[in-house]
Amino acid sequence: PFGRPRRLADCRRRYNISGCRLTADRSRLGEAQAVLFHHRDLARHGPGGLPRGSPPRSPRQRWVWMNFESPSHSPGLRGLAGLFNWTMSYRRDSDVFLPYGYLYAPPAPRPFVLPRKTRLVAWVISNWNEEHARVRYYRQLKEHLPIDVYGARGMELAEGGVVETVSAYKFYLAFENSQHTDYITEKLWRNAFCASAVPVVLGPRRANYERFIPHDSFIHVDDFSSPRLLATYLKFLDKNKPSYRRYFAWRKKYEVHVTSFWDEHFCKVCEAVRAAGNQIKTVQNLATWF
Repeated sequence: PFGRPRRLADCRRRYNISGCRLTADRSRLGEAQAVLFHHRDLARHGPGGLPRGSPPRSPRQRWVWMNFESPSHSPGLRGLAGLFNWTMSYRRDSDVFLPYGYLYAPPAPRPFVLPRKTRLVAWVISNWNEEHARVRYYRQLKEHLPIDVYGARGMELAEGGVVETVSAYKFYLAFENSQHTDYITEKLWRNAFCASAVPVVLGPRRANYERFIPHDSFIHVDDFSSPRLLATYLKFLDKNKPSYRRYFAWRKKYEVHVTSFWDEHFCKVCEAVRAAGNQIKTVQNLATWF
């Protein structure tokens, strides 16, 4: 993916998925039960880079379209109709569904200790675009409370990285680069939840977030009629420890899993292929679905 070589995972050791053989050797294309195609690389090279033949794949072979970008950042979809058998993405209605993260109930929950909070609001952003809704909202919000920005237009992250830096903050702006169904990325799962900061989210609707996380684990910008009112609420929580701590009540039941790119994806596809048997279908209109 993204033109960078990857060491292929041992699926059994890492994810307890057995019977998988992964290879990036294109000369073995004819042997494969499934072939995984990453959309960003398809878009870069065009359909002309697909395997050739008549037909291009055998009837028993599955072609799996893999994409973890939003529709706004997925060009070239209309040229891929009728090519793939399965989809793999963060979308819940994918044939192989793998979100950026998820909550799970461990056999024995560990006591949760909230890190010491010395700062108010953080935002880490690498792709700064004045046309994005998140940048426009940030510009209004910062008029009413201080926001520490890291990355493209802000401070450098400390050596420990995002999680260590954000853990000192009470709130994190988990603002997505575009707003689409189920598009909830590492900005929530890793940057906010793993850092034990309350996520302030801008993405799909609140109801969509609540399909994946408890209703009282996050703050949605749509809950407020203006950025000024959101800022007032964050200031209130800053001064009211019991109210702030209620956003961590879910920690008594759940732990956070952040999906590992890209090993977990490869292994999950392999697991799905083994479970599906001889079931075959074709995605006739990829662009319309996605």
